[in-house]
Amino acid sequence: MTIIQLPKILDQRGNLSFLESNKHIPFEIKRVFWVYDVPGGETRGGHAYKQSEEFIIALSGSFDVVLDDGKETKRYHLNRSYSGLYVPKMMWRIMDNFSTNSMALVLSSTIYDKNDYILDYELFKNMVK
Repeated sequence: MTIIQLPKILDQRGNLSFLESNKHIPFEIKRVFWVYDVPGGETRGGHAYKQSEEFIIALSGSFDVVLDDGKETKRYHLNRSYSGLYVPKMMWRIMDNFSTNSMALVLSSTIYDKNDYILDYELFKNMVK
């Protein structure tokens, strides 16, 4: 889990940032999804993945990502479209504190597989021991 700064090309007409699989992020992108229109006070996530890695970017607005490895919990505030949070597998994640009109872009190392999800926190803690 680390914040990764993405390339940022400044231009008076507007800035541009980009990323490439296995170059700016440490995996090949297999799936992309985005989270938006989250009502005030709501949380997203509340799970871990057995195999999937993620890279999360705040494309618009801001939100927090809370990561828990079973021993330590850290909160990351994302609010810049030119940096993102790398989340390795076997990391419990919760997204909260969404600002109005925020949008989270999530890049994943795997295609969707419901069997990759760990939805029970106690089970997760036992698995990482």
